[in-house]
Amino acid sequence: MSAESMATEQNEHFLRVFRRRFRDWRGQRPFWAGLFTLLGGIPIAYFPYASMEFGNLTLSMTTTTGSGALIIGVLLVTLGLTMWFHHIVRVFAGVASILLALVSIPIANLGGFIVGFLFSLVGGALSISWAPGGERPAEPGSRAQAGPARPWDATGSDARTPGTTTEPDGGRNSAG
Repeated sequence: MSAESMATEQNEHFLRVFRRRFRDWRGQRPFWAGLFTLLGGIPIAYFPYASMEFGNLTLSMTTTTGSGALIIGVLLVTLGLTMWFHHIVRVFAGVASILLALVSIPIANLGGFIVGFLFSLVGGALSISWAPGGERPAEPGSRAQAGPARPWDATGSDARTPGTTTEPDGGRNSAG
């Protein structure tokens, strides 16, 4: 075995561990919602300050509301990061990103030429609709059980029928 092959095996192991940890981290939060929202904020903030040059012709896309576009873009990037690192407030961040995307249409060059608007809108919708996954069910052969598999609770009463309500006529059917 050469030194290069040992270094490659170590790097491969590190990359596998990193990939597995990243997959676990990504699965516990609305990752794609945050990514779309973050990517939507970048063109909204960039285009009002951009200028393109075609030979001697300079095309400037600046507007009088450039500061508003910058604020909307920075807020969308912040909301995207919030979705990643504070996934508890994902519904608020999703609603706020949808509202900011809608506001960016008249303020920021049609929402970053529709690209930023669409990314932010999709990211906000994904953030609102994301729900944390439950624990994985136990393997059929394992001893760990999540709880009783019966529809009644530990006291023996049926959980589907309330125990505190009383029926008139002693619970008999009034039709017959």
